[in-house]
Amino acid sequence: MQCERLALTGDPGELAAELRRLVPAPESVRAVVAEIIARVRAEGDTAVRDYTRQFDRITGAEPAPLRVAESELDVAAQRLDSRVRAALEHAIANVRRVADEALRPERVVDLGGSQVVLRDAPVGRAAIYVPGGRAPYPSTVVMGVVPARVAGVERVVVCAPPGRDGDLHPVVLGACRLANASEVYRMGGAQAVAALAFGTESVEPVDVIAGPGNLYVQEAKRQVFEQVGIDGFAGPSDLVVIADGGCDPEPLALDLLAQAEHGAGTLVVGISTSSELLEALRRRLVTAADTGAIARLVSVPDVDRGLSLASAFAPEHLQLVGPQAEALAPRVTRAGCVFVGAHAGTAFGDYIAGSNHILPTAGAARFASALTPAQFRRSFTEVRIGGAAAGRLARVAAPLARAEGFELHARSMEARIRDNG
Repeated sequence: MQCERLALTGDPGELAAELRRLVPAPESVRAVVAEIIARVRAEGDTAVRDYTRQFDRITGAEPAPLRVAESELDVAAQRLDSRVRAALEHAIANVRRVADEALRPERVVDLGGSQVVLRDAPVGRAAIYVPGGRAPYPSTVVMGVVPARVAGVERVVVCAPPGRDGDLHPVVLGACRLANASEVYRMGGAQAVAALAFGTESVEPVDVIAGPGNLYVQEAKRQVFEQVGIDGFAGPSDLVVIADGGCDPEPLALDLLAQAEHGAGTLVVGISTSSELLEALRRRLVTAADTGAIARLVSVPDVDRGLSLASAFAPEHLQLVGPQAEALAPRVTRAGCVFVGAHAGTAFGDYIAGSNHILPTAGAARFASALTPAQFRRSFTEVRIGGAAAGRLARVAAPLARAEGFELHARSMEARIRDNG
């Protein structure tokens, strides 16, 4: 695979931007996606089926029904390889346990005679988009459905693009049953996002759409954002590893190569103070099969500079290996997920560690977070004001309302002064 060595000699932000530019900006698909969404809104199931034939290259005369029957999910779960089933059940348990800890109880703020109660509640329907194409992704079913269920969502929908035979991979269907998905649909691409957002004859609209997908899927999520909530805009994957000299290069090289399996557009970066370690990694990477991913190895004068570069890059995944690198963990503020220690390879997070693999990409870890139950819940406040407090607050706030030109706001509050003395 493509791999070059670099040295951090100047501004970490400039080098981070240079690394990001290695992945070309995708060609805009805005107009095509807008056309797909408009047609699905107008024609419903007919448009979804037509686009399924066109984009998913269905070989049969007619695609299978959009919705997967409950009996098909049962059969798929029963036929899972026992080891795959055990892995899925273990992953579901771990992701659920971590997601449970993310839920916050109701909080009450007492302001002396008045209260503001901070509450949240689940959305009614949520959809998880599971990618297809190069491979089936039962792990994404787990990462999406479990947090939605923990959040309390009543109906959790899964959709995925069918294969050329017109059906979904059995392991995806089995994962849907084990994770307790409410409904499963054979549809993908921008047309699936449009159907989920606006509804069709077969698909009831949802409140939130989450999950990774190709550029068309992500652009469709952006265009329907005013209609539904979304988790974010997912782009190609990336990984940064900061490692001390003396670390075993073989597992680190495998960590970089594992992430590179995601294919074209993936960017993996190794950072170290050790020229020997970087050279050992380079030799391993350049002899690996070319997946279209890009690798860069960066020499830094000390691990603090390595952290500065990683922070400017804001990686989806950040691995810290070796005593000096691992000591940086409490200072990390810009990463989708941080893996600490020689045994904590990123691949564990993709499947079984309990963390979520639906993470911010393309530097969005500066402001975005991993998928959690919070994406499926709405936060709101409940206000309670006692009589005496109403009078006090009205006297303070009425001048502010008048300063903004809202006389009736002021008078509305002042009415409570007359009621309460």
